Amino acid sequence: MRILGLDLGSKTIGIAISDELGLTAQGLKTIKRTSMSNDLGEILSIIDQFKIEKIVVGLPINMDGTLGRQAEFVFQWIKALKERMKLPIVTRDERLSTVEASRTLLQADLSRKKRKGVIDKLAAVLILQGYLDQIRNQKDELPPST
Repeated sequence: MRILGLDLGSKTIGIAISDELGLTAQGLKTIKRTSMSNDLGEILSIIDQFKIEKIVVGLPINMDGTLGRQAEFVFQWIKALKERMKLPIVTRDERLSTVEASRTLLQADLSRKKRKGVIDKLAAVLILQGYLDQIRNQKDELPPST
């Protein structure tokens, strides 16, 4: 089952997809946002192309655990996406995904210009990989069936 990971920003959308076994996340691309219609069209095209069965969207939660204006934007975007397709969509706390992505890129010694071009895609990878690890760990914790 392939899963799509999204890091929604006001200017760009980072996109990651899982492998077919749902074990690893790979960065696919970063979309420069133009309009809701165009952005959704590009996402729907990716869903069709890769036969996506589930979507994980990063949810920006404030450090104190509250939801702010950006979280409302994400919820509106999810609502618009649900109106155009019927796949399950889950959210995942993305509080530190961009910080972690930035740290990773700094450690890789990428220039500021190169970091800017891939940070949202890497944040989407971190969001999706975190989700994949979480569901795999939940499966590992299930009691043996009798």
